[in-house]
Formats: sequence, structure tokens, C-alpha cells
Amino acid sequence: MNTVLEVIATCVQDAIEAEKNGADRIELITAFTEGGLTPGIGMVQCVAEAVSIPVHVMVRPHSRSFVYDRLDKETMAQEIRAISKTGAAGIVIGLLTEEGQIDTEGLEELLPLAEEMNVTFHRAFDELDDQLSGIQTLLRYPEINRVLTSGGLKPAPQAVDQIKALVAAAGGSGLRILAGSGLTVEGIADFVAATGVQEVHFGTAVRSGSSALAGIDPVRLRNLSDILHHDGA
Repeated sequence: MNTVLEVIATCVQDAIEAEKNGADRIELITAFTEGGLTPGIGMVQCVAEAVSIPVHVMVRPHSRSFVYDRLDKETMAQEIRAISKTGAAGIVIGLLTEEGQIDTEGLEELLPLAEEMNVTFHRAFDELDDQLSGIQTLLRYPEINRVLTSGGLKPAPQAVDQIKALVAAAGGSGLRILAGSGLTVEGIADFVAATGVQEVHFGTAVRSGSSALAGIDPVRLRNLSDILHHDGA
């Protein structure tokens, strides 16, 4: 299986290194240590121009929670409108209600603004008590192409059965499960085989010293890409 590899970038050089060393897609963020926030629009423009692989841009106005008020949603709306003009291929969003459910009203407000861009629902999904029900909710929105998840609040390698169940729940639809958090280069082939995921997401594991504040390690990323793209993972 040829597994899609998404890699986090926090600057233009990250994106260039990611593409050069085998990434299939970029998730562009700032504030890596806060779980990722919306990067400046100038950064988005420069990255979209610097690489030929798809660039998906985080739309997250703050790191306080995934519950957003009216002002937050207006901020997100303005960001999506701006991102749509840069040549970026997609956005990455996630909204929850005070009760810990997917904020469908917020999605219905924001999704039309994405127009032709891809949409990933991010790891706000991992705070849901019932993820299988969450998948059914997201399946009502064909604009959403994928869900970034570790299968819950633990690292993805500790949630193999849950991720396999999510893959099955999304089967036959246009919704892909993008597994991330805690994945390693060394364990990725077994993880993909056990879960059936078709897409994986890497951040610190392909950075020098596994540090969010370091640059991409080209050797580690190339090794990962070779496993995912050439070794039958």
C-alpha cells in the first residue's frame, strides 16, 4: 500500500525540506508547542509558492480550547477567506460545543467559505467521548475529506483497535482517517498494517532531536518516506 505522508511545517524551509525528502502533503502551522495555531497569511503565501505538494493550513485562533465564541468564529472565517486566495490546497479545523460534541453549527457556517479547498477535521476529534458517533456526524459534511486522530487522548500506537474501528466506520465514504501523534519511523509499517490507515501525520518524530523547535531531519524523513512508499507498508 502506498501510504500518504503528511508532515508538519512551521516555516518555508520546513516545507521545502519536507517536499524534498518525500512528504506528500504539508500541514502548515505556527506555535507547534501549543498544538498548532494559524500561521500568518504571508507565511501561507510563501509556502504555497515554494512547494508543489498540497499545503493544508491550520485554522485555529487560540490554544485555550476547541470551543469558539462568535468573535473566534469570525476570526476563523476571515482566515479561511484569506487562505483560499493563496493557492493552499486545504484547511485544518475543528470545533466543539461546550458539551464536548462536534459544533455542527460552526461547521455549517465555516465550511462554505473553504470553497474548493480540502478540509481536515483536526484532533479536537480526540476529545469526543464517542468517536464512532463523531464519524457519523462528520459524514454529513462531504466537504470534510479527512479526520486527524490518534484514536483518543493517548498516542496513536496505543489506540490501534480504535483507529482500525474508525477506518472501518469511514469505509466506502470520501472521509479518510489520518492517523497522527506518537507515531515513529521504526514502528510505522506495523502500525499501518494493523490499522488499515491510508494516511499518516508526522511532526516531532521527523525533526532533529524529536524537538518541536528544531528543523526537519532529512535522513529520518527520507527513511520514513521510503518505508511508506516503497516497502509495501
